[in-house]
Amino acid sequence: MAAAAAALRAWFWNERFWLPHNVTWADLAGEPGPPGSGLQYPRAGHVLSAFPLALGIFAVRLLFERFIAKPCAINLGIQDSGPHRAQPNAILEKVFTSITKSPDGKRLEGLSKQLDWDVRKIQRWFRHRRNQDKPTTLTKFCESMWRFTFYLSIFFYGIRFLWTAPWFWDTRQCWYNYPFQPLTSRLYYYYILELAFYWSLMFSQFTDIKRKDFLIMFVHHLATIGLITFSYMNNMVRVGTLVLCLHDASDFLLEAAKLANYAKYQRLCDAFFMLFGVVFIVTRLGIYPFWILNTTLFESWELIGPYPSWWLFNGLLITLQFLHIIWSYLIIRTAYKALVRGKVSKDDRSDVESSSEEEDVTSNSTKGVFSTSSNGSNRVNGHVASGQWTEEE
Repeated sequence: MAAAAAALRAWFWNERFWLPHNVTWADLAGEPGPPGSGLQYPRAGHVLSAFPLALGIFAVRLLFERFIAKPCAINLGIQDSGPHRAQPNAILEKVFTSITKSPDGKRLEGLSKQLDWDVRKIQRWFRHRRNQDKPTTLTKFCESMWRFTFYLSIFFYGIRFLWTAPWFWDTRQCWYNYPFQPLTSRLYYYYILELAFYWSLMFSQFTDIKRKDFLIMFVHHLATIGLITFSYMNNMVRVGTLVLCLHDASDFLLEAAKLANYAKYQRLCDAFFMLFGVVFIVTRLGIYPFWILNTTLFESWELIGPYPSWWLFNGLLITLQFLHIIWSYLIIRTAYKALVRGKVSKDDRSDVESSSEEEDVTSNSTKGVFSTSSNGSNRVNGHVASGQWTEEE
């Protein structure tokens, strides 16, 4: 077993995959600066510190939502009241819990005869029953306020850090003397904090508002964690900080739009959404390919040349660009519908439905960019789906 583990370890950490030609792990084992300088190169073990930090972020979030976000929501008039509860009925409850939550026409007819109820009344009961366990607007507001606060804070931290970084002004600095680039404490904290936040999203996804795209976003968070971890262990952290900051630029605007929506400040909501759409498209379709991909594909090729992990890293970044194109198209389509029709469909991931026929009619009346049943979204990637709101890159 020990021999097999050693062989697996040697295979995984193969220098010819991870490092440029003529570079070994031994070359990166020492301190890059004078003795006692505290400088070092990224180590694989560093990423383990993200786990306790992620738990700490999750704990801070719980305190934030309870003692800061909730009072803010109440001051804005957001009530802690859920959807209309279904009228108690043992027969329908048994069907709902044991057979189906959305009965077809044949079953509805049978229940109608059995209860001597109108089919529409039974349909309304099942709508109410499906909705009554859904999160309240207060819960969604608190979740979005936490995300808004973190995204805004980490974005400005990233801008402040990168403003004094030479590679922010000259991306070729990402590759000079690579991979012998020392890891500063500020760079380390920025990278590990971003990684810890994504791990906290992985943890909290099981306690957050449940959405239809749970599995998709789970895979997305896992892929993002993998990309951050991979670039850290490969010491591509300089260009990694550019990617992180660029993707943070629009997320807090989306959360701000959702906060305005939950508080029923529709004009403010529409303004934030339009601003979010502009920033998202400019950063993902303009700056990302012509700034980030240009340096990772062409400048790095010129300065250090390709090697196996270089191909993998760029393949992941190019895949991300294809996703940017899809999401941008969906955002543009959503904004176009909002401008033409004066409304947009509700969050496609939300299971919350109209609680009455009258609400169905109301939901088709003129509204702003968000409908009041919008559920919000996760991080940078996955903002819209099928022209409707989902949750960040």
